[in-house]
Amino acid sequence: MIFNKDTAEKTAELLLQINAIKLNPGNPFTWASGWKSPIYCDNRLILSFPVIRNYVRDEFSKHIEKQFGKPDVIAGVATGAIGIGMLVAESMGLPFVYVRPEPKKHGRQNQIEGFLQKGQNVVIVEDLISTGGSSLQAFEALKEAGAVVKGMAAIFTYGFDVSEQNFKKANLDLYTLSNYQNLLNLAVAKQYITEKEESTLREWNASPSTWGTEQ
Repeated sequence: MIFNKDTAEKTAELLLQINAIKLNPGNPFTWASGWKSPIYCDNRLILSFPVIRNYVRDEFSKHIEKQFGKPDVIAGVATGAIGIGMLVAESMGLPFVYVRPEPKKHGRQNQIEGFLQKGQNVVIVEDLISTGGSSLQAFEALKEAGAVVKGMAAIFTYGFDVSEQNFKKANLDLYTLSNYQNLLNLAVAKQYITEKEESTLREWNASPSTWGTEQ
């Protein structure tokens, strides 16, 4: 995982300010997977705040070109990264496509929506990395379509061991604007959470699939 420390801290602070990231160790959330979690991340909220939306767009545009070179196409992962991916593509003056979790059941049965040619260099934009499963599905779909995927850029990652292993196995470089470690450091420093709550959040991150069952 690649990140810039200043960008990671600033992004974490902005996400906390707009409650895109909610920390509630005392009353855990339940994810769609069934995992119990003391944190919930909803980066779609970014689109409702123009100043923050523009900051994320500009940081993505700058760091994508720095890390991966300027691609031919930006690809957003549906549905969470369609909005921000489109903004990044517009900022960089590039075509945009988005990738569905699976092909449509009707019509042209597309999984990739938009115009993409074989051999084009693509950078994938994602909003959130948990286990990395859905993100890597998009990666595989683009490869199957003949794209040359240069890397992936995401707003935030939980930094699970399983996701890092999955990306390493796929041989896909991941750049993130912010990450779990920077978030916790900032949340304690700015008194969003107590040190005791920080301890709970670190315990969860070390073993997220079993954490809720042990409570």
